[in-house]
Amino acid sequence: MGDRAENLREAVRRLEAPDLRIKKRSSIYETAPRYVLDQGEYLNAVVEIETDLFPIQLLKRARKVEQAMGRERLMVNGPRNIDIDILFYGRIVIDTPDLKVPHPRMPERRFVLEPLEEIAPELRHPLTGKTAAEMSAALESQGVRRSEFTF
Repeated sequence: MGDRAENLREAVRRLEAPDLRIKKRSSIYETAPRYVLDQGEYLNAVVEIETDLFPIQLLKRARKVEQAMGRERLMVNGPRNIDIDILFYGRIVIDTPDLKVPHPRMPERRFVLEPLEEIAPELRHPLTGKTAAEMSAALESQGVRRSEFTF
């Protein structure tokens, strides 16, 4: 919602700190909504970071950025101005009530897989061993296309 491209840029700016460095940024992708279809199109991107934060600290940082940007969790998969997910944390697998890494719905989301493939084509899912391209190939188009918006 709102200025979608600027929301992505602002979230990345707010995440970056001495203990969290942005290493790579994908292109920005425009995608049709999934799950809740009565809403506008989304912008999505993936960033690769290097961090000194432990996984739960990283999650808290992401939630703090979302909250500072006015994120309200009113409806699951509903419209929102920003949503920050942790896809991977190295090759570590985490399964707690608060954090699941790798992100459990990533293999079904082309809007995650295409930008991920762009910046980390050789990265393999630690549980399946598949790359983003291999996971993406198993999915229909899902209305994902590279946007003219940039970081």
